[in-house]
Amino acid sequence: MEWNNEKTFWGYRRSDGRVGVRNHVLILPTITCATQAAKQITELVHGTVSFIHQHGCAQVGVDYDQTFRTYVGMGTNPNVYGVVVLGLGCETHQARSVAGELAKTGKPVEVVSIQDHGGTLGAIAEGSKIAAKMVQDASAQMRELCDFSELVIGTECGGSDACSGLSANPAVGVVSDMLVDHGGTAILAETTELIGAEHLLAQRAADDRTAKRVYEVIGAMENRAIKMGVDIRTGNPSPGNIKGGLSSLEEKSLGASNKSGSRPLQEVIDYAQAPSKKGLVWMDTPGHDIEQLTGMVAGGAQIVLFTTGRGTPTGSPIAPVIKIATNTRMFEEMGDNMDLNAGTIIEGKESIESVGRHILDEIELVASGKFTKAEILKQHDFGIWRIGPTF
Repeated sequence: MEWNNEKTFWGYRRSDGRVGVRNHVLILPTITCATQAAKQITELVHGTVSFIHQHGCAQVGVDYDQTFRTYVGMGTNPNVYGVVVLGLGCETHQARSVAGELAKTGKPVEVVSIQDHGGTLGAIAEGSKIAAKMVQDASAQMRELCDFSELVIGTECGGSDACSGLSANPAVGVVSDMLVDHGGTAILAETTELIGAEHLLAQRAADDRTAKRVYEVIGAMENRAIKMGVDIRTGNPSPGNIKGGLSSLEEKSLGASNKSGSRPLQEVIDYAQAPSKKGLVWMDTPGHDIEQLTGMVAGGAQIVLFTTGRGTPTGSPIAPVIKIATNTRMFEEMGDNMDLNAGTIIEGKESIESVGRHILDEIELVASGKFTKAEILKQHDFGIWRIGPTF
């Protein structure tokens, strides 16, 4: 499909050179018992966002590292202007440690501790004061014209139906190819929903190391399920997928992999890790919608394309999520949540390429400031893929 070389958007240039499509002040709670105070600050101070979670303490080893990387990735995402890191004071994930990593980007970062400020009310008061100043400073920043090569787009497939692999997913694949051809980055995720299609991705690997990594992450994910006595390759663990007409997870994978388009796979990265290369990359994430969404945003995705045949309200606190329906009936029934309809492909009214162009146009609008349905409804979902027990 021919690419318009003049495709641009209006974004916020950060001090580290990256570009944001939003200008949030993030209230980042590093421990579950600070999330309510963070929520109170967002209710007091317009222009701030936060999220509820159950992490931050009694974590060790690689599980600690992954959660820490996710916190830092959320704060360093270019959609965030500045961060107030809110901690309790005695947790494993110390607020000052997270803030130290965030400060390396050059963006405004402040730390507030509930214990150091005499309790919840004092911390809310201090955090609100700091956040109000950040929001005012952020509001003075102007958008500038940016090229699509500055974009990192996450791609995600929610509950599927028989239309997913024929409409929305291949249309997103068209967008992925066009973005990659123009120097941008497309993230493929949800490892569980690529089981059965790994050979197709390995064939497109840019080098032998990446091809080997494809089979490694698939094998590791499958082995986790086997240890719990479950064969997920030939089974179908999601009731929504079954009701949508899919017989197995492998069948879903063959449709979901269409989001990757046809360009070479440049690298396979860990959960919540920022891509080191431009082009198509695969992030090793679970199939859980919120956990994979969080991982891609923590990895730097400014916008996420979310295809669904069942319908979902899913969103992110800091990245716009464009919801794409695979069939017209669901698009009409869930108009509160769906942004675009790819069901016209099934109806023979549009081609895969033309719907891909519609998605690309929507990216341009959203990147320049148009709100998605999830943003309007303040659907601030957040969840971290835990890979170890809590001690």
